[in-house]
Order: sequence, then C-alpha cells, then structure tokens
Amino acid sequence: MSPLLELRHIEKAYGDPVDPLHALHDISFNVERGELVCLVGPSGGGKSTLLRIIAGLLHPSGGEILLDGEAITSPSPRVGIVFQNVNLMPWRTVRDNIALPLELEGVPRRKRYEVAQKLVELVALQGFELHYPHQLSGGMQQRAAIARTLAQDPEILLLDEPFGALDALTREHLNRELLRIQSSRQQTIFMVTHAINEAVFLADRVLVLTQRPGAIQCEIPIPLARPRSEALFTDPQYLQLVSDVRAAIDSAFGNGLTMQPMPGLGAR
Repeated sequence: MSPLLELRHIEKAYGDPVDPLHALHDISFNVERGELVCLVGPSGGGKSTLLRIIAGLLHPSGGEILLDGEAITSPSPRVGIVFQNVNLMPWRTVRDNIALPLELEGVPRRKRYEVAQKLVELVALQGFELHYPHQLSGGMQQRAAIARTLAQDPEILLLDEPFGALDALTREHLNRELLRIQSSRQQTIFMVTHAINEAVFLADRVLVLTQRPGAIQCEIPIPLARPRSEALFTDPQYLQLVSDVRAAIDSAFGNGLTMQPMPGLGAR
C-alpha cells in the first residue's frame, strides 16, 4: 500500500529570483496511514512554512506533494490544519463553531448538529456545547478547534504548535487527549512542535529539520508501546529517545546549507 502523504524534493524560496531567501531545501519524506509524525528543529528552520505547503496554503518553489497519489496544489477538505491561535468565532457557540465546516458545505442543520455532538464527545467537551469561546479555558478552546477541523473528516490532520501557548499541565493533558482521539479515529497526524518531550511522547517517528534553509537532518523512530501514559516520563527508553532527539536538534544548528540561486524560481 502506498503512503498517504508523499513529499518529493520540496523547495521553498522567497524574494528576488536572482538572490532569493531559501527557506526549505530538498525535503522528501512519507507519512503512512494512521501514523503520527512530529517535526522538530531550530526556530526559523521552516517548520511552519512546510506545514502550510502541505496544507496547500503556500506553493513550493520546487518539488511536489501527493496525498493518496493526488497532487496538493490548493487548500482541500482532505487536509485539515489547526494552528496555535484557535481562531474560534466568538459569536458562535462551541457546537456552532464545530459545525461550521458542515454548514459551509450546505449540510442540513439537524445532520451537522448530530456530527458536532459526536465530536463534542470525542474531544470531551460534553456540557459545554452552548458555551461561547470566552467561557472556555485555553485547553478547551484548542479541543474545540481540533473538533471543528475533524468535522470536515480530513484524511490527514496537520497541527502547528497547537498546545504551545498552554501551561505544562494542560499541555500534558491535551497530549493524552490527542493520542486518545488519534487512536479512536485511526487519524493520520503530522505535527510541528518545539517541545522535544512532547514529540517523543506522541510520535511514531520524529523528523528533525536543520536551521534555514530547512532540510531533513534525520528521522528517529519512536518504538514506544501504545497506549502511552505519564509512566513513560521516567522510563529509561523514553529518556534516551528524548536525549537522542535533543542531540539531533543540537547537531541541526550546524547543518544549514549554503544555497545557490535556483533556476526558474520566479516562475511561481
């Protein structure tokens, strides 16, 4: 069976084609169905840029991205993305925020509310369906944002530092919730995070990006058994994997590439 997501030699550069600013260089990797992959690396290495390219929000300067064999060239309901800024509509209830993608598709109200209620239960927001975003904690808002994205039933869920603004305990709780959601739906997830412990706790594989221009420094398999719990935090294998990822990121600081102008860059 072919991978769900394939990135082939992705390049991204900005500015003057004669003297461009190179953000990404020769990025190639796959994500399998049902897999949870985390991307880590130095700040400014292009992690969020890569996520936006996968989502179809940015065009690469070179290379191609395939989702289930079809090229991604523009935003698609097959690809869901959740940012650190939840961007919930303040005048809509939790239920109506979650149901928004279905409303935009013209799904009848009764049906979209049925779907929204199932997602409310999936993200453990029962009892808060009629609350407004300002009445929720940051963690609850993020769960509502994830549920809203899942309402479009994406084949792959992209997460861009979704828990980065939350306190440590809330973040740990939402990591467990994310694993529960991923397991219950067999959801394929690709997540950008700056937190090494979080990446190791969540992922099947961790990809390490170099400093700009971002290139894949290495891929670190995470062979920890599932389901995962806080008991891992003192497990020697977990601690060794955290150390391995940290060492790879430290090495990535020294592995930026000196780029030459890219022919034909201005064509896009």
